[in-house]
Amino acid sequence: MESSSFGSLSQVKSKRQWAEIKGENSWTMFKVIAELVDGFEVLNKLGPCISIFGSARMKPDNKYYKLATEVARRLSEEGFGIITGGGPGIMEAGNKGAYLHGGLSVGLNIDLPFEQNHNPYIDPDKNLDHRYFFIRKVMFVKYAQGFVVMPGGFGTLDELFEVLTLIQTKKISRVPVILMGVEFWGGLKDWIHTAMLDQQKTISEKDLDLLPITDDVDEVVKYISDFYSDSRRHELKPNYEL
Repeated sequence: MESSSFGSLSQVKSKRQWAEIKGENSWTMFKVIAELVDGFEVLNKLGPCISIFGSARMKPDNKYYKLATEVARRLSEEGFGIITGGGPGIMEAGNKGAYLHGGLSVGLNIDLPFEQNHNPYIDPDKNLDHRYFFIRKVMFVKYAQGFVVMPGGFGTLDELFEVLTLIQTKKISRVPVILMGVEFWGGLKDWIHTAMLDQQKTISEKDLDLLPITDDVDEVVKYISDFYSDSRRHELKPNYEL
């Protein structure tokens, strides 16, 4: 009898195994809990903040770096603290705009093999170091009353769509999410509209309202201020029921 080209059906492959499981992995839960507790203890005391996302690679002469510095300054004047990822680039610009003008400046650092060192514009007692990305994102979202998203890379897109998903699925209350950089973000929103809404119907039309785009700092400040002008409808309180 001619053998099958796929081999004998009676031959069952052995179950695949992990190459290695370190005993210390069983203690990961306690590391996670400790990191959450540290973040909650610091951030619970701060009051309402705005999280600013964006690339670590933007230099001080970049137009988006300058824009992030200015929007952070203006939001600080409106009484909001500023939360960033604590590193260079847009993160530094956001902290700088707050710190140099007497605003609250928070940095949520992450241990990375490249790019990430905390910038000098973070309030010393509000400079947190994270081992886990998912805990860092909890802190970004739980204590933010809004999000300003500057041009960035995969990390920025990850943070943006995490927030949009949580709002869309009502895991957090709706808060302002504003994209700054019409030239940078315009193509993405066009694709979302064409491919996701019109062609495949994977989102609803009202979901597009979650993504206003502007280059105007005044417009950002007004959008957030107007959103919270009716305190009965939009209360200033932490997100995430954790």
